[in-house]
Amino acid sequence: MNDEEMDEFLGRGGTGVISFATPDDEPPASIPVSYGYNATDRTFYFNLSSPAERREVGLVEEPVSFVVHGQSDSGWRSVVATGRLADVSELPYTSDAIQGMWAIEIPIVDVFDRPRREITFQHYRLVPESVSGRKEVSTDD
Repeated sequence: MNDEEMDEFLGRGGTGVISFATPDDEPPASIPVSYGYNATDRTFYFNLSSPAERREVGLVEEPVSFVVHGQSDSGWRSVVATGRLADVSELPYTSDAIQGMWAIEIPIVDVFDRPRREITFQHYRLVPESVSGRKEVSTDD
C-alpha cells in the first residue's frame, strides 16, 4: 500500500496488537490495544495500562511493533509500524505531542476486570521508524 492507502485504512484510530521486544529467547509480549492515528504527522497514540504483575510493565522502553489488520470492501489490509514508544503523560498541554494526541480520538475498549475509572493509564505515542502496508490483490482467473 502507498502512504495514502495506509492513512485511509488506519483512519483516525481503531484497534490493533502491540508487541514489545523481550530479552533472551522469550517470545514478544503482545497485547491488543486501541489506538489513535494522526495522518498529518503519521503518529500513533496509545493509552496503556498494565497491572503490576504483567510482564509488559518493564518493557515499554523496548522496541515495539504495532499491527493493524482488517477487511474492507476491497479486501484484506494490514499495516505494521515499528519503533519505540515515547511517554507523553507528563508533557505540557501546549506541546506538539499532546496537541497531536487531542487531535485524534482513541476508541475506548473495556477489557479490564474492574471499572475503567479505577485504572491508571499512561499516554504514549509512536513516531514509527518504519511503516509498511499490505493489501489483498484480486486475481482474474
